[in-house]
Amino acid sequence: MKTTFARIFIVLAAAVTASIQLQGQTTGSPMEKDFVSGGKIEMTLESGGYDIRPSSDNRIHVRWNEASAKGVAVKLSINGKTGDLRVEKTPNNFHATIEVPAATHLRIRLTAGALNVGAIKGDKDIEINAGDVKVAVGSPNDWGDVDASVVAGDLHASAFEAQKGGLFRSFQWKGPGRYRLHVHATAGSISLNK
Repeated sequence: MKTTFARIFIVLAAAVTASIQLQGQTTGSPMEKDFVSGGKIEMTLESGGYDIRPSSDNRIHVRWNEASAKGVAVKLSINGKTGDLRVEKTPNNFHATIEVPAATHLRIRLTAGALNVGAIKGDKDIEINAGDVKVAVGSPNDWGDVDASVVAGDLHASAFEAQKGGLFRSFQWKGPGRYRLHVHATAGSISLNK
């Protein structure tokens, strides 16, 4: 009877350990999911530094340093051509790299920090409360409607030949392209470069 109980206990302990290990693998860095080229991803990001760049495949890849970001919550869900990424409970000095298919529409909301968006083809709707935003826009001919604004800070849009600084600065631009670009910072700086 004791040996039977001991065997059951060992099997249950092994199952619980395996379950914990699987949960850690699916919720830790990196997190990856298949996605479609040309889809739309909405990102809600808490404070930190984020590099968003094109991936070499049709997947979303999210990587962060778990040692310095213990307890961070990263949630990624996909529904057809729409993805939803939420990064929460970020510690000081948190940094993540997010890769998306090279043709993806992006809607990004960042509370504070630094945001670098690479050369990704698609509409971009970006807003940050405080910090710096850098967007690689490529050719101005790719864009139709462009607007950028800062309540307090600097606005550098060399790709569109605009530069402003101070309070309540904004600019609008219209071109022949099909994509829309909207970038807003309450306090900080915006750079739109080729």
